[in-house]
Amino acid sequence: MGTKRAGTRGRPGTEGGEGPEVAGAAEGPPRLALLGPVTAHRGDVPLDLGPVRRQAVLAALVLRAETLVTQQQLLDDVWGLEPPGTGRRVLPSYVYPLRKALDAPGAGPTASVIRGERGGYRFVPGETRTDIGELTQHGDAVRRARAAGDLAAALDRCTRALHLFRGEPLAGLPGPLADAERQRLARQRRTLHQERVECLVLLGRYAEALDELLAAPMAQPYDEPLAALRMRALYGGGRQAEALAAYRETRDRLRDELGVEPGDELRRVHQAVLRRDDPALLGTAPPPRAARTAPAATGAAPPEATAPSRPRRNELPGDTAWLVGREPELALLTAPVPADSVAVAAVDGTAGVGKTALLVRAAWTLHDQYPDGCLFVDLHTHGAPHESLRPQRALHQLLRAVNGADGELPDEMEELVTAWRAATSSLRLLLVVDDARSAEQVRPLLPAGPGSRVLVAGRQRLPGLDADRRVTVEPLDTGDAVALLSRLLGETRAGREPEAAEELARRCGGLPLALRIAGARLQNRPSWTVAHLVGRMSGDERRLGELRAEDRSVEAAFRMSYDLLAPELRRGFRALGQAPTAEFDGLTPAAMLGGSQYDAEDLLERLVDASLLQQPRPGRYRLHDLVRDHTRRLAATAPEEAAADRAAVLHLYTAAGRIASDWGPEGYPTGPDVSDAPFADWREADAWLEAAGGQLLDVVAFAAAAGRRDDACWIAESLVDPLVRQGRFHECRSALELALPGADLAEDRRMPSSLRNCLAIADIYQGRFRQAYAWCADALSIARPRGDLREQARAIAVMGAAERALGRLPEAAAHLSEVMGLASRLDDDWLAGMSSCQLGALHDQEGRHEKALTYYATSLTFAEKIGRPRMISKTLCFTAEAHLALGRHTEVKDLARRAAELAQEVGDLQLRATSLSLLGAAEHGRGDLPSAITLQREALATLTEHTSRPLEMEVRRRLGRTYAAAGDPAEAERQFRIARSLAGPA
Repeated sequence: MGTKRAGTRGRPGTEGGEGPEVAGAAEGPPRLALLGPVTAHRGDVPLDLGPVRRQAVLAALVLRAETLVTQQQLLDDVWGLEPPGTGRRVLPSYVYPLRKALDAPGAGPTASVIRGERGGYRFVPGETRTDIGELTQHGDAVRRARAAGDLAAALDRCTRALHLFRGEPLAGLPGPLADAERQRLARQRRTLHQERVECLVLLGRYAEALDELLAAPMAQPYDEPLAALRMRALYGGGRQAEALAAYRETRDRLRDELGVEPGDELRRVHQAVLRRDDPALLGTAPPPRAARTAPAATGAAPPEATAPSRPRRNELPGDTAWLVGREPELALLTAPVPADSVAVAAVDGTAGVGKTALLVRAAWTLHDQYPDGCLFVDLHTHGAPHESLRPQRALHQLLRAVNGADGELPDEMEELVTAWRAATSSLRLLLVVDDARSAEQVRPLLPAGPGSRVLVAGRQRLPGLDADRRVTVEPLDTGDAVALLSRLLGETRAGREPEAAEELARRCGGLPLALRIAGARLQNRPSWTVAHLVGRMSGDERRLGELRAEDRSVEAAFRMSYDLLAPELRRGFRALGQAPTAEFDGLTPAAMLGGSQYDAEDLLERLVDASLLQQPRPGRYRLHDLVRDHTRRLAATAPEEAAADRAAVLHLYTAAGRIASDWGPEGYPTGPDVSDAPFADWREADAWLEAAGGQLLDVVAFAAAAGRRDDACWIAESLVDPLVRQGRFHECRSALELALPGADLAEDRRMPSSLRNCLAIADIYQGRFRQAYAWCADALSIARPRGDLREQARAIAVMGAAERALGRLPEAAAHLSEVMGLASRLDDDWLAGMSSCQLGALHDQEGRHEKALTYYATSLTFAEKIGRPRMISKTLCFTAEAHLALGRHTEVKDLARRAAELAQEVGDLQLRATSLSLLGAAEHGRGDLPSAITLQREALATLTEHTSRPLEMEVRRRLGRTYAAAGDPAEAERQFRIARSLAGPA
């Protein structure tokens, strides 16, 4: 088959492999391949030839092998009319790395394949093999075989010569010489193809000749020699009428479009067909002409035993040089399929993720298994409107491919589908359909022959297509992305800046299109470092702008997908750019679009099907980083719409935090009304916030970056309770610190004192009592001039708690008593309950446990009135502490068990650890030491790295005392030692 790609993965001289995999394979002379992308291998190991300009210098020398090429000639060949500013001085910097890549280790200048001579360079191949040299040898052999009348040998040499072509010769190389050589080699390829077809005709293999003519990528509608060969092949296959019709079609085209008559040769062939002149058309002794016979079914006798062999057509595009990180997907696509049905595999993924490259690699891996041919159809769904291929046109193309159907074909879809199924019912084909948008486009194209296989790729998922296998192609992980960059830039260049290469891979989001464009920019900017390009991509707003190279653009690829969306999907897609977290659920777009969560989730699923949105797990969605940049650039074109979306989604987070907080919405006297929030109760709000995981900090950062100071403050303030109860103190502090700089400029004048009080609460939980006191004093100095009693009361309450922890008991008592009065004036049950609890703890600290219990009882009344499990659990733990001090272990056990259950319900890790530790202490007091050890260890396991140090110290002290009582002094001392190490300045 004259147009088949010869290379296979890992074969020297091809680019199908993915790099060296065999230890010790880098031995022997190098092999250079120029009949496609320029590559070099030593054994199975690819050699780094550097950027395309360096490759062009090498090609200029190889194409004039053994000839001295002057420096000026090299400059003219490669740079043309735009020579480098440094002139000839630039050439050594190109030749030296080429020698380093190609020469054997230790080879000196006199043994190099590139010899420097006065005024120029000479390529001395020696043992170096080139596909250009092999092409010349095969061409000479073809001429000798034809002269000797050995048609089989000539056919074999033509086939081997054509197999050397791996796509466009010297692909991507700049310069006048490369342009001229591409044209010369294209003519040589066409001549070889014509020679091969003529050999097939003269050998009586007419069907194969027709297949070759239809598959020829270089065939032109006005090519008279190929038209003559087609007529001869049709005639030899017993299709005289079709041969005459082919002549009429060519003659009409020449007349109508070029205004000329057919040449002498084509007219002679026409006359020979009319006369049935077999010797003139088919040679002096042609074999019997074969009827068009269906191929043998799978498992039957070989075709040669019953009829001439069916032509094998291959329309697959050239394989990509490097396919990285797709082994699992490739294995799935190339796995065996049933022989008695048509297997369909559907591949989807976002623009630029490498779907087509994966399909083409899979098809080349499989192509030998499909004796009746490999067909490729690009539906151009995401191209320009005039490029889009309707199913009718696609079927016309396919029908002509499988049986040479020419002339009139029906336009009615039903008739075309019937004809296609009839034509393929006895064939075993591999069909690749690229850039499909819907199942309706693909279904009519499915062949009917059992054992055929169809590979379909598109950005859109095709749920309506009955596929045996579905593959979603995800962006490359960082390791594979860096590997692809290294191959694009060369290991040496990428290896000089490993950290910058990794960062570039991240900023490209693992998207192969982005990586290839970034690689191309660096190839064409030898003076740029990788770090320089990373710096140019430092801002999200600049990143997409840098990922552009001539007509290739990541943003343009995304825009094509966006333009094909329905209007409501385009509106939803723009809104998602204002989502403040990387992941989100249906509530986020519902809040921005003003619809139901159900409708929003339907919209999200449709965007997932369009491969514009990822779904890492059920109910959660995310935008690829570069897609997110694109949505924000789209949103910038409608600023009022984007501002409304931002306001809506930030309001949603404020509402969730306030509803989930122990304070409740009524505990926030200023800020937005959250009564319209989509949460039935605090549990729903808390669960929604918890699902966001570690991304809540991003919400505050998003609000602050957008200049929405009040939103940033309200959200940070409302997240204190939800984050503290999970022991996420670091995130709590970070959120408050992000919002604090804007608090003094916020319209809500309560924010400066409130955020400081919140920072004090976070410090109290982490045992930073002096810092907490300082924050409260600062908050108080801000709240008093404003007459803000609520913030004054909260500042004083936290100051009292800090003073109690620092042992300043009289001051603590005075402050907490003052708060009780303020809480009564403000009718603030939460503040009254917490202050009463702190007063009880103060009495506990002084040894007045019974008095403490009266305060705890008051606190519990307020907690149960509010109905928040966390506040109840906290009060129960304080009460259990007092009973423990009084030796009432049964009461401790009952109280601590209930507190643990409530803490579990609300997900408060610290409260659960406290209650479990109290349960362990009760069991110790009751004499059940094994249970006590188990409970104390469970309490320790509940704690996190950010947990309050005082709490962990207390748990370890109790555990140490229990080990001592159990007769394990070594473990007891270890626990005491760890507890002492946790002590530090408060």
